[in-house]
Amino acid sequence: MYVLMRKNLATIVCTITLCLSLVTQAQTPNNGHLTGNVVDDHQKPMDDVSVALLRAKDSTVVKGAITSAEGSFVFDHLPEDAYLIAFNMIGYVGVIKGPFRIDQQHQAYTSGDILLSPTSKQLNSVNIVAKKPLLERQVDKTVLNIENSILATGNTALEILRKAPGVSVDKDGNISMRGKKGVSLMIDGKLTYLSNEEVANLLNATDGNAISSIELITNPSSKYDAAGNSGIINIRLKKNRNYGTNGTVTAGAGYGRYDKENSGLTFNKREKKFNIFGDVNYSRNKRFTDQEVDRVTNTKNGQTFFDQSGGYSGVRNNTNYKTGLDYFINDQHTIGMALNGYLTKANQVTDINTRISKDPHLTDSTLKAINPTRYTYRNTAYNLNYKGVLDTAGQEISFDADFSRYKRDKTDIYNNSWYDVNGQLIRPTVTFRNPTPSLVKIWVVKTDYTYPFSKKMKLDAGLKSSFVNTENTTIIDNLRDNQWQNDVRQSNHFMYDENINAAYGNFRAELKSLTLQLGLRAEQTNSKGYSLETQTTVNRHYLNLFPTVFINRVLSKNHEIGLSYSRRIERPNYSSLNPFIHYLDAYTYSQGNPFLNPQYTNSFEASWSYKKTINTSLGYSHTSDVIAFVTLNDTARKTLAASYRNLASLDSYNFNINVPLTLTKWWSTSNNLTVFYNRFTSPELFGAAFKSGKLSFNINSTQTLTINPTLSAEVSAYYNSRNIEGTASNRELYSVDMGLSKMLLNKKLSIKLAASDVFNTLRYVSRSKIPGQDYVYNAKEETRILRLTGVYHFGSSAIKGARKRNKGSEEEQNRAKS
Repeated sequence: MYVLMRKNLATIVCTITLCLSLVTQAQTPNNGHLTGNVVDDHQKPMDDVSVALLRAKDSTVVKGAITSAEGSFVFDHLPEDAYLIAFNMIGYVGVIKGPFRIDQQHQAYTSGDILLSPTSKQLNSVNIVAKKPLLERQVDKTVLNIENSILATGNTALEILRKAPGVSVDKDGNISMRGKKGVSLMIDGKLTYLSNEEVANLLNATDGNAISSIELITNPSSKYDAAGNSGIINIRLKKNRNYGTNGTVTAGAGYGRYDKENSGLTFNKREKKFNIFGDVNYSRNKRFTDQEVDRVTNTKNGQTFFDQSGGYSGVRNNTNYKTGLDYFINDQHTIGMALNGYLTKANQVTDINTRISKDPHLTDSTLKAINPTRYTYRNTAYNLNYKGVLDTAGQEISFDADFSRYKRDKTDIYNNSWYDVNGQLIRPTVTFRNPTPSLVKIWVVKTDYTYPFSKKMKLDAGLKSSFVNTENTTIIDNLRDNQWQNDVRQSNHFMYDENINAAYGNFRAELKSLTLQLGLRAEQTNSKGYSLETQTTVNRHYLNLFPTVFINRVLSKNHEIGLSYSRRIERPNYSSLNPFIHYLDAYTYSQGNPFLNPQYTNSFEASWSYKKTINTSLGYSHTSDVIAFVTLNDTARKTLAASYRNLASLDSYNFNINVPLTLTKWWSTSNNLTVFYNRFTSPELFGAAFKSGKLSFNINSTQTLTINPTLSAEVSAYYNSRNIEGTASNRELYSVDMGLSKMLLNKKLSIKLAASDVFNTLRYVSRSKIPGQDYVYNAKEETRILRLTGVYHFGSSAIKGARKRNKGSEEEQNRAKS
């Protein structure tokens, strides 16, 4: 609390002094220069001290500043006059120095070392700790502060997202926000250019203990990449902000049907000129999924019933790591470098029985598929960055260069055996092996510039260029006479290259009670997809403009309204363009579509806020060429095939309300309701017009109970109603989580006990909305898990502000991870 008060006061004082600044542009030259340093009783530099430059004759505030990491401050471009300098910080006696007269003979002064002494009254007996609310609604985003959440303990990032307000995650890890798919994922402000599968793997490899907050951005400004049909989810990882040497050690275990373990270590060393940081987290997770698929194939000769049941189980080992260095050249210039990545090794066995018959009550034959899988995912990302503050007015420039490399080595072995009703083998077992190695390389450079015209008017501008290269290979080897023989006809090599060049401008002005933000982003895309087996090449070159408009009006002390508009694009992720076939068994498979077009979305939103606490919004969006995952029951081949296709359009309407309440001193609650209606249309889909729509809603509610200063509890519940997604109708989802947290050893050690899906209710059920396509999918994962986690904090606890920065390759990495 003390640290936050200190930070907030420094920010407030700096803002007030800047707002009151009346720098006169007189005829005299503005060449004056005042510098100095602030130190404590031990002659150590003091950062974040509020420094105000006053006109000596009337104490009018001229400029404001905050001391740097070295305790220094500077005021330049000063006209001739006499000045005083005031120094203030909570817990210290204020100091005023001067006067300093700037004239032709004296244009530069240094105040030397200014000593600040602690106030005589100290709150030594009180330990005040500030805790952010679980849910924060900001002007342009909703922030889920999970750093201290009990229920995030031991969970992966994907499991945490399932419980985020307005967010839903399907059985395959695809993310929707306010009922719409097409979310762009960012990690620490950097887009990830990955496939859906790779995004799900990244989120499964990211331990919840490493996450500080999750930002939900439904209408991003032009500063962000235009990718993302329904907006952006930005996951902020923890970064130690303490001065000196410090860190944490984490260890935990969990149990559902199988055991789980996780551990982690963070390390930070912060000094005057540099900051070194790093962390590593490991988890081992054995899990299962039970699934059933019932479908009917209708032909002119009658019906064939397929009753598929079984599932898969396996072990996943995840290691993710991050390390970096920030070097403070001086007060205005900082350079940094970072390395992060993850390694996932896993194996699983899929065991599926498919009963085939002409009568739903009888079994004519059975297909038994036992398919072992082994895979390894490796990701390494490098970043080099620079940030420069060009003057005291707020002019800034930053630069980022990124390189990322994602590699997947995966091998599936398929064993298909057919048996009659008596369990006798009726045809030879078919066994084939399918290695599918994949490599994604991403290069990104970007620069951002901020120019303030005045205290209430500024322009942001920037350039960005990304280059993505993907190589995917599928190899089919048939087992014959105990020898693997390559099937050249079914093997393939698919390469995809993409270059996106972007430029943006974003203007913001505050006019009394009105805030206006106008932005325009241009993105030029060049892509080439090439299939070696089919000798098919798909080239695309297109230029798009993406405008954004944000208007916010303060009506009174308690009421605030806003209007916004944005245009966005969702490019197909790399795996959905890949034409390879992925088998579940001989009758069930999925396949990519290299001819997919990007989808475009125009979004409108109106919002109202009461006391900046109760927030509501009403939105509408229209998406053309919407990309949907379509499952087809092929009556001729009697197979169930899934692939991505472009439907004509999606019209989406949504209403959202968030109500945080403090019921008592020890009980607070955060509640979120999202109501949405999605209507999908296509003039032709498998020979007929297609329309599908449904009114749906989801509710999230979290209760936080402070039992005593060292013991707290959380209870969280969510409910997603039945909804429509593309050509599928999904059944409702709901669950309840509970947790306890106990602080020990002067709050250096925290013990957290958490139970997810307490009543074991989470189950995924979907069916086709296409006429004549009769199938039902039913899956139950291991979701009821009890976890115990301990976190120990060691080292210094003196707060040191860490700079926030976004890497340049977030969007590219997300699409690769998808």
